[in-house]
Amino acid sequence: MVSPTLRSAVIALAREAGRATMTYYDGAADAGIREKDDRSPVTLADEVAHGILVEGLQRLDPATPVVSEEAAAADFEARRGWRRFWLVDPLDGTKEFIKRRAEFTVNVGLIEDGEPVFGVVLAPALDLLYWAAKGEGAWREANGGRPERIYSSAPAAGVPLTVVESLSHPSPELEEYLRTIPVARRVKAGSSLKFCWVAEGRADVYPRLGPTMEWDVAAGDCVFRQSGREGERPSPLTYNKPDLRNPSFVIGL
Repeated sequence: MVSPTLRSAVIALAREAGRATMTYYDGAADAGIREKDDRSPVTLADEVAHGILVEGLQRLDPATPVVSEEAAAADFEARRGWRRFWLVDPLDGTKEFIKRRAEFTVNVGLIEDGEPVFGVVLAPALDLLYWAAKGEGAWREANGGRPERIYSSAPAAGVPLTVVESLSHPSPELEEYLRTIPVARRVKAGSSLKFCWVAEGRADVYPRLGPTMEWDVAAGDCVFRQSGREGERPSPLTYNKPDLRNPSFVIGL
C-alpha cells in the first residue's frame, strides 16, 4: 500500500504542482493555451504540473511506472503485467481553468491490482485538498486546516437525490438517465471534485454518461470508495484497461 512517509511526500508534491498552476491561473505567466490532437485544450500549466508530478513520483517511488494524461501511455502489451502504477492528471478541468473558474484540480492516484488504493485531489485555487488511502478512510483539508474525516452513504430507495453533474459536458444521455431516478436537486461542479462532493455527502450521485479516461477518475474514485462509514463504497470503475477509456458510469448508488 502506501506508507505515511510516501503519502505525505505525494501530498506535498501535489501541492507543489498546484502552486505552479496558480502562476498561470493568476495571470503572472502566459498560460499558452492550445489544442491537442483530440481538440481538447491544454495549457502550460498542465505541462508544468505534469513535469513536477512525474519527476517527483519517479524520485519518490522509482520502481513504480507513472501514466499521465500529458504523455503517451505505454501500450497494453507493456502494461498488462503491471500490478502497481501511478495515474496522474496534472490539471483536471482545463476548460474551467481557462475560464478562470476555480474548480480545477491536480490528481494523483495509485493503482494496485486494478483498484485505486491511494488518491490525492487538490483544488489549488480553492485551497482545498482531499485524500484517501485504502483502509484509512477519506479526508478533507480546507484552507490549511486540520484533516477532517469525510463520510458518505448510499441513499435510501425512493428518496429524492441531489445529483452532481459536469460543468462542461452536458449530454442528452444524462437527461435521459435523470428521468429514471428521483431528482430533488441538480448541482454542477468541475473536474474530479464531483467524486469528492459525493464522498463528503454534499451530493448523492454522480452520473457520467460521456467519455472519460482512467487518469480523470482514479484519485477521485479512491476518495469516494474510502468514504463509507462501514467499509468501502462500491464503484463500477476498473483500471489498466487496454485503451484506458472508461465506459459511462454512475457513482453513489
